[in-house]
Amino acid sequence: MLISKSFREHEHTPTLKGIPVRTSSLPLFSDAMPAPTQLFFPLIRNCELSRIYGTACYCHHKHLCCSPPYIAQNRLRYTPHPAYATFCRPRENWWQYTQGRRYASTPQKFYLTPPQVNSILKANEYSFKVPEFDGKNVSSILGFDSNQLPANAPIEDRRSAATCLQTRGMLLGVFDGHAGCACSQAVSERLFYYIAVSLLPHETLLEIENAVESGRALLPILQWHKHPNDYFSKEASKLYFNSLRTYWQELIDLNTGESADIDVKEALINAFKRLDNDISLEAQVGDPNSFLNYLVLRVAFSGATACVAHVDGVDLHVANTGDSRAMLGVQEEDGSWSAVTLSNDHNAQNERELERLKLEHPKNEAKSVVKQDRLLGLLMPFRAFGDVKFKWSIDLQKRVIESGPDQLNDNEYTKFIPPNYHTPPYLTAEPEVTYHRLRPQDKFLVLATDGLWETMHRQDVVRIVGEYLTGMHQQQPIAVGGYKVTLGQMHGLLTERRAKMSSVFEDQNAATHLIRHAVGNNEFGAVDHERLSKMLSLPEELARMYRDDITIIVVQFNSHVVGAYQNQEQ
Repeated sequence: MLISKSFREHEHTPTLKGIPVRTSSLPLFSDAMPAPTQLFFPLIRNCELSRIYGTACYCHHKHLCCSPPYIAQNRLRYTPHPAYATFCRPRENWWQYTQGRRYASTPQKFYLTPPQVNSILKANEYSFKVPEFDGKNVSSILGFDSNQLPANAPIEDRRSAATCLQTRGMLLGVFDGHAGCACSQAVSERLFYYIAVSLLPHETLLEIENAVESGRALLPILQWHKHPNDYFSKEASKLYFNSLRTYWQELIDLNTGESADIDVKEALINAFKRLDNDISLEAQVGDPNSFLNYLVLRVAFSGATACVAHVDGVDLHVANTGDSRAMLGVQEEDGSWSAVTLSNDHNAQNERELERLKLEHPKNEAKSVVKQDRLLGLLMPFRAFGDVKFKWSIDLQKRVIESGPDQLNDNEYTKFIPPNYHTPPYLTAEPEVTYHRLRPQDKFLVLATDGLWETMHRQDVVRIVGEYLTGMHQQQPIAVGGYKVTLGQMHGLLTERRAKMSSVFEDQNAATHLIRHAVGNNEFGAVDHERLSKMLSLPEELARMYRDDITIIVVQFNSHVVGAYQNQEQ
């Protein structure tokens, strides 16, 4: 079982007035932080910090999603190479700009009120309850809650959830984009269709193809469960449909028509690989429509990880590509909670991934294929959709860029070739699939991007969600972690615990409740409103320095239905 990279041994981390800058090796607000954490908000007067920051740094290529120039590179998912790192740099003598105004007045603190905090946290929340039939829920899923909290502007994470209509089961997934949001957006729209088609029997595929040929209405494949902000790209719908149709036509040709059970694991792997192949092919072929031509290139040159769950009765499959995670919440007989990891991170902390990469390339590349815990010294996840800069040959990259639109040809990032690039592809979208048979004690599943796991340990995640869903709180002794705590502070902690019992249900969404803890937890593991207010008040230019985008889906299982499945087999 892998341990989050947030809890590895870490180096000293720079701070700004007491806030730890987020790195890939340091947990946000870790145990190493001093108890009275003082944030930098006294510096903000009438939004001056945002103005000062904006004048101190400028970027030639905003569309490259560049980060502030003084961000520690080891926490970025993609590290700029020195060859083009200068395209986001501080102005000369930038410190002079910070001296432009002086104030004689006493600095004032600006805090969000609890209603304002709730408004921000709940802006993207979504809940779905599985409908009942004759007063009964016959599904192994009661419903799910999801939410997102941006750090990037725009957010690079995406989420999807849908019910399979022509087969059984439900699909849920989180997608973490890098180098922009184009790839994560495309994968969130398309992957579930590829999975659903891969699961369809031969007869249904023939019916769908015949309907397209004759111009009849198509059988619906998926019922989407979407927040209004979770949009589809209407401009690309025809292109995406044509690629999907080509895929099911090939499945029809490969299938002899003999009835056979569908292997879910194989279907998931094929769907992931085929979509990534189509993303690559569409970028190579291009499109006569200039907008679509640029879109498919943006999708291919950006990247995205994916963690997808398929739940059908008591059969749970998790397909993971990258470093998002799936965590199962199990309630023990004594009422306590334990976390069962259902996915592995595909990064440098996974020894099997390191070994796989080294075996796929010549021995003389053993020291260069992974440098500073990154693929070719640049990319943190070792598996991802898109990212053709780590998959195409150099000749193909140059040919596509030279024949592409000016926006692509003028982009220094796309023209840059990774160092020690000798035997591509170095990156794959093939998922690692984990199977788990649900038991009555398996109460829920958490799917989340790495923005959550960098700030919270898996056991804390499961405990917080479990206590929220059941309304039962394990009254453990208050741990102060070696801090010197006065009697007054201890009284405050006990009072806060008592208040927590009555305030936990201010959140009507389990994912929102988890985000509240991820962003607002203090060093004692309790939500601190002042801390939460300050973190949510960070200007766009600074938010990415202290946390990543967070996207969470919490799936609640129906223990009665799961137990009934178990009894039928005994």
